[in-house]
Amino acid sequence: MVTIEEVRAFASQLPRAYEAVVGDRVKFRVGRIVFLAFSRDEKIMGFGFPKEERAALVSAEPEKFMMPSQGDLRYHWVHVRLGAIEHDEMAELVLDAWRMCVPKRVAAEVTDRLGVGGLAPEGQAAQPS
Repeated sequence: MVTIEEVRAFASQLPRAYEAVVGDRVKFRVGRIVFLAFSRDEKIMGFGFPKEERAALVSAEPEKFMMPSQGDLRYHWVHVRLGAIEHDEMAELVLDAWRMCVPKRVAAEVTDRLGVGGLAPEGQAAQPS
C-alpha cells in the first residue's frame, strides 16, 4: 500500500515539479500543469495519462484504476486507489505523468539517471484544475 508521503517523497525529487495545495487538496505541478492530484482523504491519486489508453487501463484493473470525473474527461487524466498499488507501480505512474509535462530533454536525463524505459509519451498536457 502506498501513502501520499511516499508519493510526495518521490515526486518532489523530479526536476521542475512542485507541490501546491488548492482547495484543501495536494497537487503536484510542472509550471501551471497539474500532473498529480489527491482526493481530500488522500486515498485516491489522479495522474496524467494518455486519453487513448485510459479505458483499457481501467477495464483491465478496475480494482485499482477509475475514470476521472465527467468534468476531467477532456484531460489526459485517470485515477488510482493508492491502497491498491505498490511503490514500484506508483513510481512508474508518477514518472510517466511527470514526463508528459516536461521537455523531452529533461525527461530523458531523468530516465537515463533512473534507468527507466518504456514510459508514456510526453507532450500531452495532463491538467485538471
